[in-house]
Amino acid sequence: MNILFLGDIVGKGGRQAVLEMAPLLKKEFNCQFVVANAENVASGAGLSAKCIQEMTKEIDVFTSGDHVWDQKNFVSEIKQFTNVLRPGNVSKVQPGKCFGTFRNPACGEIAVINLLGRVFMRDGASCPFETADKILNEIPSNINCVIVDFHAEATSEKAAMAHFLDGRVTAVIGTHTHVQTNDCKILPKGTAFISDAGMAGAEYSILGRTVDSVLRKFISGMPERLPVVETGIRVDGVVISYGSNGRAATGIKTFSRISSI
Repeated sequence: MNILFLGDIVGKGGRQAVLEMAPLLKKEFNCQFVVANAENVASGAGLSAKCIQEMTKEIDVFTSGDHVWDQKNFVSEIKQFTNVLRPGNVSKVQPGKCFGTFRNPACGEIAVINLLGRVFMRDGASCPFETADKILNEIPSNINCVIVDFHAEATSEKAAMAHFLDGRVTAVIGTHTHVQTNDCKILPKGTAFISDAGMAGAEYSILGRTVDSVLRKFISGMPERLPVVETGIRVDGVVISYGSNGRAATGIKTFSRISSI
C-alpha cells in the first residue's frame, strides 16, 4: 500500500495546485490515502472551514502546526471536522484532536499523529517525545500503519523523533520549513523518515512569500507584510509504502511537480 503525504500547502495557489495535482499523483504512485499539512492554507496563515471543505475531496487527513489558530474563527470551526488534527503536545484546553484512526477501503485502518517541535519554535509546547509515547499507547496494536507529522524547525529534533519512534510507527514526516530535504530513508527498525516534505507553494518565492517583501524584512529588520505568491506553484511531498509486516515501511521517495497554477 502507498500513502501520499503533501508538504505545507500555502495559500489559494497551493490549494488549487493540490486539487489539480493530487489525482494525478495518486494515479502515478498508486496511492490509496492522502495526508497533507494544511496550516498555511488560509491566506498563507492558518486554516479555515471553507478551505478544508474545498480540499476534502482529495485529502483524507489534514495536519497542522504552530499556525493552527492564526485564523481566529477556526478555534470553533475545527470542532466540525473529524479529519483535521492539531498538535498533540499543547494545552488540553485547545479544541480539536491530535491523532485519529481512519478507515480506508483499500488499505484498512491508518493512524495519523500530529506533534509540534520545541527547538527554535514558539513557546507553549510540552515534550513531544512524552506525548508521542502517550498517544501510541492509545492506538490499537493491530493498526499496521501509523504516520507522524512532526512539525518542527530543527532537523536534529526531527531526526531524534524518528529514531525515538523507529520500529513503532510507519513514518515520521517533518514539516514546517517548506524546503524539501534530501535525507529520506528507512531507519534500522523499519520507520520511514524525511526531515521535511517541502511545500505546495510558489517555485519562485521565499517559502511561498514574495521575494521583495521578505528581502525588505531581512534587510531593514522592520515588520513587513509578506504576501503569498499564488502562481507558479510547485507541489512537494513523499510517497510512503508499507505492507503487512507490522508497522514497517517498505519504501519512501520524494516528488516535486510544477502545476499549471
